Formats: sequence, C-alpha cells, structure tokens
Amino acid sequence: MVAVARPSTEVRAMRREDIDAVVAIEHASYDFPWSAGIFRDCLQAGHNCWVIVHDGAIAGYGILSVAAGEAHVLNVCIGEAHRGFGYGRRMMRRLLDLARWYGAERIFLEVRPSNPVAKALYDSLGFAEIGRRPSYYPAKSGREDAIVMALDMHAAD
Repeated sequence: MVAVARPSTEVRAMRREDIDAVVAIEHASYDFPWSAGIFRDCLQAGHNCWVIVHDGAIAGYGILSVAAGEAHVLNVCIGEAHRGFGYGRRMMRRLLDLARWYGAERIFLEVRPSNPVAKALYDSLGFAEIGRRPSYYPAKSGREDAIVMALDMHAAD
C-alpha cells in the first residue's frame, strides 16, 4: 500500500515576505483593494496579521487590531481557489482567540451588504448587526454602506 501525502494547512503569523502573495489575493478579490503599503503598515503597527498556508501557498489572511479592551477585524480574505473549505471560519476563529487572549470585551467588524457569504459566516459565529456606516465602502456605482457587527466576547465563551 502506497502512503498518500495529505495536504498540510497551517495558520501562522504573517511575515513581510508574505505581502506579495497577500496583495495578489487582495487584488484578485476586491475592486478596491488594499495596497502593499497598507499591509506593511499593519505589520509595522503591530496589528495581529495572520495567514493560512495550504501546501506551502498562502490561501488567505486576516488582520486584527486590539486596543482599549476592544478588537476590530480589519480585513479577512480567502483566495478564490481556497473558498468553501472552511478557511474563512478557521481564520475568524484564530482572530477571536487572539481577541480573547488580549482581553478584548467586544470585537467589531464591517461587512458589505453585497457580501452575503461573509455576513452569514459572521452571523454563524455570533456577531450581531449593531448599525450601518453610510457610504463607507467605495463601489463601482459610487459608495456602499457597511453593516457594522459586534460580538460580546463574554457571550461567546
């Protein structure tokens, strides 16, 4: 019987050398993507920047800011070829664990109304809509609102 190697997947801290791959996923996924400079700034600022690596290739990433007892999910994205395998949920669980470790009482995020898959993921993790930010996101037809969601970390325990 021949042993078949199983693909390996890990979640690890983002490194500067990951930025090109992260930016490629970002640019392939969004009409108004973050620049490489923004990702470098997030690393420089000490934000929690993480990647999911599948068989040696970056499959997605997540960035979390934590300050004053609150956490904010700044960006989460999974590359198109890796969607549907639970990587978005895995990344969000890592970010939630980090927020909990840092003692955040609440975690916030914004999501586009035009992204029902992401909204459903956040709903399933216990996030609740707490408001809207009018004209928050750039869009092809002008601007798009953001749905603001929050999770009480004590309720998530």
